[in-house]
Amino acid sequence: MEKVNIEEKLTKFSDHWHPRIVGELNGQQVKLAKLKGEFIWHEHADEDELFLVVKGQLKIELRDKTIILNEGEFFIVPKGVEHKPVAEEEVHVMLFEPASTAHSGKERHELTKDKLDHI
Repeated sequence: MEKVNIEEKLTKFSDHWHPRIVGELNGQQVKLAKLKGEFIWHEHADEDELFLVVKGQLKIELRDKTIILNEGEFFIVPKGVEHKPVAEEEVHVMLFEPASTAHSGKERHELTKDKLDHI
């Protein structure tokens, strides 16, 4: 059992759209990621996904609206809802989602990560 320092963990990587697992609890994973640019439209059929902005501003595009998240704000994308994260500048986020959550849902793309690292 050790405490986790979010800022220290974020210094361990620099690539974008590749979440790292920093904790696990009750079948959920806590992940950190750096985002920049646009991800792909995707959905998670069976899992909700929480985006918490640690640094910067993140847009989560939904088919009917766009959610803008600033530092210290979070949004839960309900299961089955198609979404596309967009970061005009680099954004640091914490994600909370079930361990079974596929990175890009059923969509395959060059940004898709099948195996996530623990840091």
